[in-house]
Amino acid sequence: MGLMTQVFFLVIGFVLLVKGADWFVEGAASIADKFGIPQIVIGLTIVAMGTSAPEAAVSLSAAFKGSAEITIGNVVGSNILNILIILGLTAAIRSVFVQRTTIFYEIPMMIGITILLAVMGLQNNVVGRIEGIILMGCMVVYMLYLLRLAKRGTVENEELDEFAEKAPMGKLLFLVVIGMGAIVWGSDIAVDAATSIARIFGMSERFIGLTIVALGTSLPELVTSVTAAMKGNSDIAVGNIVGSNLFNIMFVVGLTAIITPVVYVSAFKIDSIVAVASAVLLWLCVFRKQTLNRLHGIIMLACYGGYFMYLIR
Repeated sequence: MGLMTQVFFLVIGFVLLVKGADWFVEGAASIADKFGIPQIVIGLTIVAMGTSAPEAAVSLSAAFKGSAEITIGNVVGSNILNILIILGLTAAIRSVFVQRTTIFYEIPMMIGITILLAVMGLQNNVVGRIEGIILMGCMVVYMLYLLRLAKRGTVENEELDEFAEKAPMGKLLFLVVIGMGAIVWGSDIAVDAATSIARIFGMSERFIGLTIVALGTSLPELVTSVTAAMKGNSDIAVGNIVGSNLFNIMFVVGLTAIITPVVYVSAFKIDSIVAVASAVLLWLCVFRKQTLNRLHGIIMLACYGGYFMYLIR
């Protein structure tokens, strides 16, 4: 197939991923609400998994198809893009307030888990089943930490109002099924198209995973954060991005590695350093005044511009 055909399929795949995640989250969260499950629990589990479903689906699909570089590239690339582009763009639109718990606990967790992934992968150039189990164990600990915060009343989830609307159970089950189907189908189409485009241009799967696929799977976070900033609700953006980045590493890479070993080629060394540096930059920006302002946003966007120039050189 020609280039334009593959680009068309790539766009179709991303649309299915984004809409599928949206339908899955809405349906599953509303079903949980009908059974009286606390909204904070819904937000920390079902909604979190739903927003990371595109990354999970693409990573698993790529790993099973032998395109392992897309798996790591997708997660590492998404995490870099989430901080430098999404938070950078959000802060450039409107200053972002950051909760103290995010500054003193969650961002340091993100820095630590990003370093852990790099150490695991670069040590033997593979993230195997044992490493996957360790990452999933970290995920369990993180979820327990969040639930403890929720019981103290220190975590607010302002995004769940839309899921509390009552709807027929049949419709909600349909949303869950059709959403999951769209995610799986979309990931399959997106990986095939991205791999074909890489071959047409002689680009590595690493580059495609770090850029095109990472951007496509981060579209839900991008739209949500920028929309929140436009509506004056930008204070929730940092917590959402930090949680997404943690989930991407601990759950997406962890689950993928448990199912099939994930190759972590030495070329990802620089990308891993950039991922850690991006997290540290975020922490330094918000540490003193609990605010991510317009200057910080411009700096972040400039940093991604420099990183992208490195990728295409």
